[in-house]
Amino acid sequence: MSLFRITTSRITESHQKVLSSLSVVLRAISADSSTDLKAVLSKKVPAEQERIKAFRKNYGASKVGEVTVEMMYGGMRGIKGLVCETSVLDPDEGIRFRGYSIPECQKLLPKAPGGEEPLPEGLFWLLITGDVPNEAQVKALSKEWANRASLPSHVVTMLNNFPSNLHPMSQFSCAVTALNSESKFAKAYSAGVHKSKYWEVVYEDAMDLIAKVPVVAATIYRNTFRDGKGIGAVDPTKDWSANYTQMLGYDSPEFTELMRLYLTIHSDHEGGNVSAHAVHLVGSALSDPYLSFAAGLNGLAGPLHGLANQEVLQFLKKMQAALGEAPSDDKVKEFIWQTLKSGQVVPGFGHAVLRKTDPRYTCQREFALKHLPNDPLFKLVGQVYRIVPPVLLETGKVKNPWPNVDAHSGTLLQYYGMTEMNYYTVLFGVSRALGVMAGLVWDRALGFPIERPKSLSTDLLMKQVAGK
Repeated sequence: MSLFRITTSRITESHQKVLSSLSVVLRAISADSSTDLKAVLSKKVPAEQERIKAFRKNYGASKVGEVTVEMMYGGMRGIKGLVCETSVLDPDEGIRFRGYSIPECQKLLPKAPGGEEPLPEGLFWLLITGDVPNEAQVKALSKEWANRASLPSHVVTMLNNFPSNLHPMSQFSCAVTALNSESKFAKAYSAGVHKSKYWEVVYEDAMDLIAKVPVVAATIYRNTFRDGKGIGAVDPTKDWSANYTQMLGYDSPEFTELMRLYLTIHSDHEGGNVSAHAVHLVGSALSDPYLSFAAGLNGLAGPLHGLANQEVLQFLKKMQAALGEAPSDDKVKEFIWQTLKSGQVVPGFGHAVLRKTDPRYTCQREFALKHLPNDPLFKLVGQVYRIVPPVLLETGKVKNPWPNVDAHSGTLLQYYGMTEMNYYTVLFGVSRALGVMAGLVWDRALGFPIERPKSLSTDLLMKQVAGK
């Protein structure tokens, strides 16, 4: 701060904003310019290992929170018990990827030629290194993923033999599990690799997995919803999202831009959500990245996690069917009250941590305002956005009445022709691979042990707390 001759007492809100913006720019400028991601990471790992080693030595006994009985029965909500390097969820600001907000990521991360949305490759580079990449680094990553994308024949055979009535997420999980035949970590572990090298082979698996999941996901889409038509070859000149949309069978540049945004903002949401925690937990047993990610997919498939955007869309379509394409505010409000009084929830509103509108909702809304402002379903989403929060607050039972990411994504996908709602969670899973794989590499680099919290029975807990 002395460089700018600004004392603490004189720092105004305006100064703080300027300094914050300057800090973001300086961090971006100071990043390693090498296009070899593993080489960049190899420089960072030893320094981070030493930093955390010193921190644990000096502050290992320090307390960071408390655990209440309600937390134990309430899904461990609010317990500070995990370390997640890749992102942090702030109740007021929303998700920050390595300290950067979504608007900052949209501004700083490289984009495709002529595009306006960040490339997921850039977000992965940021998540795993903490540095904002340059265009050359992102292009190198796109090419590397394209070169790693081929599937083993037994996985292709498995995918092509699944019955079409098997849920896409079940197909996804099975195929990822079967991909563990390719695990370099599993082979290295069996060969006796030193634990200091774990992160290097986990990195290789992570890169392979991220490269392959769009091919798996596109094959599932084509087999389930497009009569098994081939996905075609991965093009090494295209970015990760463009290859994915091409394999899905979509040629709209706008849809590809939407996928770039979607795959970026759904990638990570700190470490405590079900899919991220499941990957971390299973990985802590030294299960390879494929088995760990399959566990995360199985958690993501649940209606309280990744399935939520499908439920939102069904709710909106049910409202349209009942009230017409352009209902009045009064009719929408009445429909909302009837839903609540019947004991149901309004899907897409509220969040376990956030206490404001989800920034992931906001950036999708901005995309819709730019590309589909007159779409009837989008207009209904906006109408619900105005009406639902005051109604929820009026009930006196809701801490966060604001919309989350799931309130919007299904509407955008419907507009561009992806009407198969059972597939939406697969898209989420493709995106989530970025965050959880970056996290898993750091789990092994930092030598995190197997996760094993202590549990108590209700009788023992009562005796300990109430003396009964």
